[in-house]
Amino acid sequence: MTEAVQTAEIDYHQLPKQTRRRLATMSLLRSLFVSVVIVVGYFLLPMRLDGGVAIAALGGGLAVVGLLLARQILDISRSPYPRIRAIGALATSVPLFLTVFSTSYFLMARAQPANFSEQLSRLDAAYFTVTVFATVGFGDITAESAAARAVVTVQMLGDLVMVGLVARTLVGAVQHNLSHRGE
Repeated sequence: MTEAVQTAEIDYHQLPKQTRRRLATMSLLRSLFVSVVIVVGYFLLPMRLDGGVAIAALGGGLAVVGLLLARQILDISRSPYPRIRAIGALATSVPLFLTVFSTSYFLMARAQPANFSEQLSRLDAAYFTVTVFATVGFGDITAESAAARAVVTVQMLGDLVMVGLVARTLVGAVQHNLSHRGE
C-alpha cells in the first residue's frame, strides 16, 4: 500500500489531540509562509512590463487566483480538517488577489503617470489596492484615466466576489465536508 493511500485512510478524528493541533498549526504556518512570499515577492521582484502588458498580466493573474480558489475549495471539501483549510485558503488567496491588483496599478502608473492622481510607488499601489478592497476610499489617490478607472472597477467587482461568493463557497465547502462526516 502506498504512503498516499495510507495517509488518505487515516481517521484524523482518532488521532491524539496534540497530533491534530500540530497538523493544523503546520497547515496554517504553510499558508502564512506562502502569504509572506507573495508580499515579499511583490516588493522585491523586478517589474518591467508596460501598461498594455500589465492589463494582460492582470487577466492572467486573476485567472491564476480563480484556479487557485477552485483547487482550494476542492481540497477543503475533501480535507479532514476543513476549517483550517478554509482559513489557509483565505490566507493565501486574498494576498494573491490584492497583489495582482497592486502590481497592475504600479505598472499602469509607471507606463502612464496620468493614470493616477500621483505617481505610485509599490507601497502606494498596495495602499491604494487595500483602500479600494476595504471600501475606505480616502481620496488621496484616485484613478484619473479611463483605463485606470476600468481596472479599479474590475477590482471592486472582484472584491465583492472575493468577500461574498468566495467566503460563502469556502464556508459551504466546510459545512459540506462536516455534514458528510456524520453519514
